[in-house]
Amino acid sequence: MKIVTAKTAGFCFGVKRAVETVERVLDEEEGPIYTYGPIIHNEEVVKSLAERGAKVVSSTEELDGLEKGTIVLRSHGVTKEEAALMKEKGFRVEDAACPFVKRIHSLVEEYTGKGYDVVIIGDAGHPEVEAIRSYGEKDRFFVVGTKDEAKALRLRKKTVIVAQTTANTTKFKDLVEIIQKVEYDGMGFDIVVVNTICSATEERQKEAAEIAGTADAMIVIGGAESSNTRKLAEISTSICPNTFYIQTYRDLNVQALRNCDTIGVTAGASTPTNIIEEVQKHVRNEF
Repeated sequence: MKIVTAKTAGFCFGVKRAVETVERVLDEEEGPIYTYGPIIHNEEVVKSLAERGAKVVSSTEELDGLEKGTIVLRSHGVTKEEAALMKEKGFRVEDAACPFVKRIHSLVEEYTGKGYDVVIIGDAGHPEVEAIRSYGEKDRFFVVGTKDEAKALRLRKKTVIVAQTTANTTKFKDLVEIIQKVEYDGMGFDIVVVNTICSATEERQKEAAEIAGTADAMIVIGGAESSNTRKLAEISTSICPNTFYIQTYRDLNVQALRNCDTIGVTAGASTPTNIIEEVQKHVRNEF
């Protein structure tokens, strides 16, 4: 049996930076340490940080009952209103949002100021998308995740289209094409497209597709709530139906791999190296 592991598997720059920020604050700061939401979408990492003392705060409603301390903002970002409220209530705030996410905040704020509608291609309800939404005008901000939603858009004359950093690159291109072709009462529209998908995400998706094309089975490792891992699983499944989406080696049914000659392995941007190595070791030990 041959195991082919993606070179891009594991922590991306933004995730590594966020986790290291929490670890530094735990080492340097006195008093309670919190993260606003899970710092990244990986249950094992969040559990490990919690054991060191980083408590997860799930909503601003919880702030009134907390002892004042330091809150580290999650890698996906938070809304402007949430960040302001934390400071107003006397908490020290450390912003660990991914720089690529913060770039989208700036873009949305810039184009909103110029009178543009904003379309973000991504997952409605995802924390990253909700944070980005707070930098635009509520009634002129649209989240598009499907072809039907793209066709149903009714925009004004000026629109900027951006993407969730972990969006599927092929899906982004397809939905942009649909939006650009929609008839808007014969008016000429100014549509600006800015591909804000993280470069690491694009490379990861491309490599996953390449490996899936040669593998008898694919193992995709990552948190259940991880958007970028979910996209890797979707891409892998579309090419190699024998794809397994797991969080740790304990979730893997190795018997399903018994007749496979080549197994591909990839992992989301929030999956630590030790978990990837454990999966590889588990498969090798079984066969």
